[in-house]
Amino acid sequence: MPKKNKLSLSVQYPDPRLQESVPRPQLRRWVQAALLAPAELTIRFVDAEEGRALNRDYRGKDYATNVLTFAYSEDQEENDNGITQADIILCTDVLQREAEEQGKTLVEHAAHLVVHGVLHAQGYDHEDDDEAAEMENLEIEILNSLGWPNPYADR
Repeated sequence: MPKKNKLSLSVQYPDPRLQESVPRPQLRRWVQAALLAPAELTIRFVDAEEGRALNRDYRGKDYATNVLTFAYSEDQEENDNGITQADIILCTDVLQREAEEQGKTLVEHAAHLVVHGVLHAQGYDHEDDDEAAEMENLEIEILNSLGWPNPYADR
């Protein structure tokens, strides 16, 4: 059994719609599967209004997006303690719409977005084709280990 990295996880549901279907213990399992190092993370479920405001204010994009990751430890010149620190924001409205459009369950899509956000928190990105391929392959592997299908396969 692989060693689990130390995790401090805070979960916030200001938009409570997914609180029952995506509870904290399940989120913790998904996050733990994607962790490559110790981490202090907050996962926050928001509505479209808050998601849009955050995306606009911090990324200059005036629309709600599925997941936003605010990684704090990667900005430090030297992260002495080696702990990944980030806030991961999931927009319930976008998550629900995309799950329906993609023919996925809400929980399946939430698992993918959580894994995606945790990888971003650890410095993974998809700015070019090579980075995107590396990140997608890692997501597929992690989700498979959790019993979920390839999120990028056509349905």
